[in-house]
Amino acid sequence: MANNQGRRRRFGSVRRLNSGRWQARYRDPSTGQLRSAEETYATKTDAEVALTHIEADITRGQWSDPDAGKVHFGEYATAWLNDRKLAARSRERHEAVIRLHLLPTFGERPLSSITTAQVRAWRTACLERTGEPTVVKAYQIMRAILNTAVDDELIRRNPCRIKGADRYDVPERPVLSVAEVYAVADAIAPRYRLLVLLAAFTGLRFGELASLRRRDVDTENAALMVRRSQAEMQTGALFDKAPKSDAGVRPVAFPTELLPDVKQHLDDFAGAARDGHVFLGPQGGRLRRSNFRDDWIRARTNAKVTADVHFHDLRHTGNTLAASGASLRELMTRMGHSTPRAALIYQHVVSGRDREIADQLGSMIRKERGDVDS
Repeated sequence: MANNQGRRRRFGSVRRLNSGRWQARYRDPSTGQLRSAEETYATKTDAEVALTHIEADITRGQWSDPDAGKVHFGEYATAWLNDRKLAARSRERHEAVIRLHLLPTFGERPLSSITTAQVRAWRTACLERTGEPTVVKAYQIMRAILNTAVDDELIRRNPCRIKGADRYDVPERPVLSVAEVYAVADAIAPRYRLLVLLAAFTGLRFGELASLRRRDVDTENAALMVRRSQAEMQTGALFDKAPKSDAGVRPVAFPTELLPDVKQHLDDFAGAARDGHVFLGPQGGRLRRSNFRDDWIRARTNAKVTADVHFHDLRHTGNTLAASGASLRELMTRMGHSTPRAALIYQHVVSGRDREIADQLGSMIRKERGDVDS
């Protein structure tokens, strides 16, 4: 009897099942309840080895409840999104990515069942049917969800471990010359002429320009005050949002050569009173990307500018031109960035370009204005 006591395990127990396989059992360190290992074993020795590993995990504080990972990804992703503090437009985009790209594959799978191989296969399939930027965004969101699951001790390790899957090389965007900017401005509907010029020579985003009010335009000092940015939901609802950081609220000077265009536009097309929008749609309503896109494409085509040029490339053009004569801090302020990363990129871009374009920017604008006025 004494020999039997000496051989008794101090942690857990094993028993043979009717099937002939062996089961390992132990006390849950959190609840004290008796629970069985997740699988059964062919031999008693295998079951005892499994108990040794479980005991070691508990001792090291690395044990996790095997049942916790049985929560389905879709259920957890919904709760995860509800807990995030996101702007309305960002929340809408996150929800769309989860619904369209993650739930069809992983929605009904337990968190603990998702493997790196499955994530890799999903990513490969996604790249075959949609653009890389969308796939990168979906992968980033999935990795963030599963990182939280690790923090919640539902899984031990995040299976999103594919090197380089969280980023992609952004193709170099075209930079327009000042002459090309004016060619598009001349070809577009008159109510949008100033929109093109300010986008190119201030580097403001479409949303920042669309949200400008009369009181944001300082004609005495040739400057714009950026206070907000217009966002559009998938439902079509428009709203003004605060910039992502305090750096987004900023004054931005524009070339004095544009003052005649600014004053003419305010007289002819802007909304009434100090709070009237500077840019309006063709029917006098809010300016939307959808009611501007056709005009942009038509003007770009008539101006014989490459079809690859997007309206946002005007911001790229303005920042590139400004980078040649501005310090890093000045460029960050003008762009509305709180970190130097993007400003450094623009400074690097112009380092090898013909300096004459930037050095004579003012005279080129005057020359183009002269061509317009003649």
